Amino acid sequence: MTLKIGWIGCGIHATQMLLPQLVRHDVEIKALCDIDGKRLSAAGRQFGVSTLTSDAAELIATPGLDAIGMAVGPDQHLAFGKAALARGLPVFMEKPPSGTAAGARELLAASEKAKKPLLLGFMKRYSAGNKIAANIVHSGRFGPVLGLTGYYMTAPGYFVGNVDYTGFFLHHCVHYMDLVSFLVSPVKKLTARKVEKEPGKVLFHISLDFDCGAIGTIAMGTIQSRGAPVERIELMGDHQRIEVDNVIDVRWNRNPPFKVDDPQATLTDDVDSLTWKPNFTAAANEDPKGYFSLLSDVIPALGGADTPAPSIRDGVIAMERLETLRRELDL
Repeated sequence: MTLKIGWIGCGIHATQMLLPQLVRHDVEIKALCDIDGKRLSAAGRQFGVSTLTSDAAELIATPGLDAIGMAVGPDQHLAFGKAALARGLPVFMEKPPSGTAAGARELLAASEKAKKPLLLGFMKRYSAGNKIAANIVHSGRFGPVLGLTGYYMTAPGYFVGNVDYTGFFLHHCVHYMDLVSFLVSPVKKLTARKVEKEPGKVLFHISLDFDCGAIGTIAMGTIQSRGAPVERIELMGDHQRIEVDNVIDVRWNRNPPFKVDDPQATLTDDVDSLTWKPNFTAAANEDPKGYFSLLSDVIPALGGADTPAPSIRDGVIAMERLETLRRELDL
């Protein structure tokens, strides 16, 4: 059955990232909403939608909708998410679900009361390299994860006029507050320390203790150019290591024998290292960032299927962890 969706928010992220991947699935966008009339009419033309409104309440009340999607601000996610759930409609929203952990808990309560799912845009779980790393770990072939290291950066220009770093925490750091547990296990302890070169330019290191006994360190900050690769994750195991650079370049280092002095040296499937990166010369509509794969789980979940799509329960955990991080850093 084609899912009929009403969508709130027609900004650049929605119209260039989310909605183009959404319409590759079995969905029909029935109505669009944005407070900017120019953006709204442009999105209507782009996606062939004629029911347009600047009033989110009007969109949520549109007859015949099966679900609501949105990519707006944290406060709007909270208000519009609660309103949609109150009407009995399942919801997909970009992260963060709210500006606070308390707001995320409100949405969880609203979802449970309505008995409808609220699903979140934690697409880092689905980014090509991260997905491969998770599948290797979850397959049992890697063995226990013993350590995680990584970094996630963005540039200080993002924070002009917002040097309290709220945007960085809510729109960027929250991803890794979710991703680390997806790759390893629940976090039982988080500590952090920072260095701030000047307002707007901060670097902090996060130390993580996981329930499974693993340890982790993530470096995050606003002191690197976004023109350079800004993400790296390494998972350490017993004589194994998975490295994911820039979400697309994967190396699974295992325990190969020495080869230089071996006249029979060869490559062996079960011990030599494996590598992967996407073939960007192929004429394929692939999405290494992960939005298409995320929505492949979200769309059936909005229709009532049981899928691994990230839920508001995951959002509560990530937001609570994020607030612990901000307290640790006094930011």
